[in-house]
Amino acid sequence: MTQFARISDRVFASPQICPEDVAKAALLGVKLIVNNRPEDESDDQTPGSVIAAAAGAAGIAYLAIPVTHVGFSDAQVEAMAKALADTEGPVLAYCRSGTRSTLLWALAQASRGASPHALTAAAAGAGYDLTPVRAIMDMLAARQG
Repeated sequence: MTQFARISDRVFASPQICPEDVAKAALLGVKLIVNNRPEDESDDQTPGSVIAAAAGAAGIAYLAIPVTHVGFSDAQVEAMAKALADTEGPVLAYCRSGTRSTLLWALAQASRGASPHALTAAAAGAGYDLTPVRAIMDMLAARQG
């Protein structure tokens, strides 16, 4: 089974998950699974439709916000921020390694005024480095300040 990293009090990041991982997420009380992988990114990837079906069967909402290696758009950041704000309960976000999911989470939180310093510390505690998006986080947070 895939290991989920807790990046905040109610958000987990994970590498690619499989249907069996959805059952594990349900045991943790996860209410939303966010897929941050584009379809067909790699041959060994579980299709989003398979994860969506497993999530539905477990009573968990599913949302795809695909992020390529090109970077993050305002629309992706806003979609993630909205998903986090609209979900009562834990959220599991996944991609190939968990990094893009963590970076997108941090950008979404900064866009809502969260401290980039606190976000960086939280991500580091879960084993993720926000350095690639730190300047953008600072800019997004400053807009709220």
